[in-house]
Amino acid sequence: MNQFAQIIGRRLRARRRLLGLTQAAVGEACSLSFQQVHKYESGLMAISASRLWKLSNALGVPVSYFFEGLPAIPSAAAATDDAADPAAPPALRAAK
Repeated sequence: MNQFAQIIGRRLRARRRLLGLTQAAVGEACSLSFQQVHKYESGLMAISASRLWKLSNALGVPVSYFFEGLPAIPSAAAATDDAADPAAPPALRAAK
C-alpha cells in the first residue's frame, strides 16, 4: 500500500466521521459506491486528482486539507531533472 494513499485515506475517513456522514452518503455525493469510498479510506487505492476534488467539495474542505503536514518529497532529484529541461523555469535551470 502507498503511504500517501493511507494518510489521505485516514483524513478522508476522519472528515467524513466528523461530519457524521456514511460512506454511502459520501459516495452518492461523488457518484461512487460505498465500497469505493471504503477502499480510498483504507488506502487500498490512490485517489485521482479529479476524484479528490469531488470528495473535498462533498466534505467542505479545500483539496489542500488532505496534504497538510505530509512529509516533503526530496527535491534533489527533481531539481537535477528540471535543470536539464529547457522548458523548466529559469531559476531551476540556473540551479544546475
